[in-house]
Amino acid sequence: MMPRLIDCRTILLLSLLVAGCASSPTSRRQVVLYSDDVMASQGISTYEQMQAELPVETDSRRLAYVRCVTGYIVDALSSQERGDNAWEVTLFKDDQANAFALPGGKMGVFTGLLDVATNQHQLAAVMSHEVGHVLARHSNERASQAALRDIGLAAAQQAGVSDQTLQLIGFGANLGFFLPFNRVQESEADQIGIMLMARAGFDPQESINLWHNMAANGGSRPPEFLSTHPSPDTRIADLNRQLSRAEAQWLAARNQGRVPDCVAPD
Repeated sequence: MMPRLIDCRTILLLSLLVAGCASSPTSRRQVVLYSDDVMASQGISTYEQMQAELPVETDSRRLAYVRCVTGYIVDALSSQERGDNAWEVTLFKDDQANAFALPGGKMGVFTGLLDVATNQHQLAAVMSHEVGHVLARHSNERASQAALRDIGLAAAQQAGVSDQTLQLIGFGANLGFFLPFNRVQESEADQIGIMLMARAGFDPQESINLWHNMAANGGSRPPEFLSTHPSPDTRIADLNRQLSRAEAQWLAARNQGRVPDCVAPD
């Protein structure tokens, strides 16, 4: 039986894989298909939409506190890391213990996080982690993975692969590729984040204390195998392995005069 000819979509898939090959800040190989300008534009658009649709905290003391912490983090970025972006943060009035950073330098903190991140160092741990996602181009990577998956499934369908097999491929792409990869991204952002917060002058030990707080407030959670995030215990163990290097960076930052004094509101 003659082998089926490779169609144009398969060639395109292979070409994109080669063209989009890059390295993250931790030297992990990754595929990113979109330009930084495209991702920044999308990030800014998403941020502006959130500002328009979600309630924004008006307490000036809380906002000043969040801006103080994120300001130290942005100041610790290299000119290459900072790019041409106008970095800014919005404090959203929401009980979720959550935060984000988007391509384009846009950051958001939900007021509920201030109840879990109990001091400036812990808030810096969260925000440095979120900025770590941006520095590692994780949004670009995830969008690229989705595009490649769609092209691959289309090529498989064109090649006459059965519907049942396509379903298995789709399930495997989500469970065996995307979710583990997302955990890799989360761990990578932790690794970048603990060093970034230390460079900014925040105590990296507090990143571990933060995850103890998160574990205490998290309640029940799904098994790590089915989660996009590492378990708190895994995160704490990983951060402990990075701690001595981060503490050396923290001491160097303090010797250079980086001693944040962001006062948390009562």
